[in-house]
Order: sequence, then C-alpha cells, then structure tokens
Amino acid sequence: MILFLAGTSDARALASRLQAKGYNLLASVVTDSAAVSLQAEGIPYRVGRMNEEQMLELVDTRSVKCIVDASHPFAEEASKTAMNTSLCRNIPYIRYERPDVPFEHPLITKVDSYEEAALTAKERKGVIMLTTGSKTLAVFTKHLLGEDLRLLCRMLPNKENMEKCESLGLAQKDIIAIQGPFSKELNIALYNQYGVTQMVTKESGKVGSIDEKMEAAIELGIEIILIKRPRIEYDNRCTTFEEVEQQLGGFF
Repeated sequence: MILFLAGTSDARALASRLQAKGYNLLASVVTDSAAVSLQAEGIPYRVGRMNEEQMLELVDTRSVKCIVDASHPFAEEASKTAMNTSLCRNIPYIRYERPDVPFEHPLITKVDSYEEAALTAKERKGVIMLTTGSKTLAVFTKHLLGEDLRLLCRMLPNKENMEKCESLGLAQKDIIAIQGPFSKELNIALYNQYGVTQMVTKESGKVGSIDEKMEAAIELGIEIILIKRPRIEYDNRCTTFEEVEQQLGGFF
C-alpha cells in the first residue's frame, strides 16, 4: 500500500497513472471537493488533514510501505509530517513537486512570507487582488482591512471560504468566488473589471496557472507580489511522473 498525498490537480493525475500501472494506493486530500476527481477515477481516498500521530496510525493500520508526497508546494506542514512519518516507520518517502516557473520582471517583487506580502501591499495601497486562497487570509485582513485601499479576495466558491471571509470582515463585494484555473484572457477581464493595481500570488507552478495570472498582470502594468515557495530539503525529490515511477521501481 502506498499513502499518496494528493494536493494538486497534477498530483491526482499522477495517482491515476500509478493506479493504472497496478500500484495499490490510498490517496489523502484535505477537502471533499478535492476528492471528487479521485472518486471519479475509482481511487481509494480519505479526507482531512493529519498530524504526525494520525499519519503514523494510518501507516500502521493500512500496512503502508511507501509515502508519495504530492502535496501542494505550500503545504509545508504536510510534507514535514510525511517525512517524519517515513523516518519513524523506516519506509521510503518520495516527493513529487511540479517544477518552478521562473519569472523575472520589473513589476514582480518576490517576498519570503505572507506577512511580508501583506506589508508590501499595504505600503503600495491601491486595489489589491489576493489569489493565495483562504488558509492565510487572516494575515492579509489583519494588515489591509480598514486601510486606504481595497482588498479583493479570489478563492474557491465553497461554504467554508465564504464563512471565513465573513468572520474576518471581508465584504461580499470584495469576494470573487470562482473555480480555476483561468486563461490569460479571463485574468485580464477580472483585473480590468475591478481596477486592480496589485496582485498577490504564490510561486505554485504551471498547473496552478501562475504564468497566466502574471502574464495578464504584466500586460496591464499591474504590480505583482510573488510569495516564494517554502525552502524544504526533500528526500527523493521528483519533478516528473516518470521520475516517480523510477523511484517506486526501486522500492517495489
């Protein structure tokens, strides 16, 4: 049994590919919506975050022999939990992570944290479109709500996100609830519709459409605040499906 942490759309495509090649998988996702594509492919799954104790228990009860960590590039705690679990149980750990999309431009300011991104946006003011999801929304509302600026939040249209926005005081008119990924043209339309002057995004990679968001912003002269990926030293890091299969071939 392989415990497969599926945090992105390309990760779920990898899970489907591995199952088709005969590997026995249990996929783990954070939300019910993320499980829909797994269910459609007939891939066994569980829903919900796990701490290290819970992951160790799962490894023991399901006789897990390997962990494939294909969690989101910003799911730092999930990766650390998976690596610690593999060490505790002496089982292989394989990291799959989509490649970086290198971007350099005068309009792009790279920062190391959400806090730094919020403070940079606060200094520049204007109309800020946040495209980093709801998990760290409180960091931005803490620094940006009530200031001489407008904070727009683009996020998935689920109940939990809307409740979080309400609890943090974000007005409905400033919520763009929509499912991605988005084309360059749609990004341009959204930026124009709201008069965006700054856009905050994460260094997630091609499948997360970071390039379309940034290309659209650059075309319109919009300043970009880019949050760099967490710097984690992974064991057995792979950037292609083929590399993952080669690693698994050495363990099974």
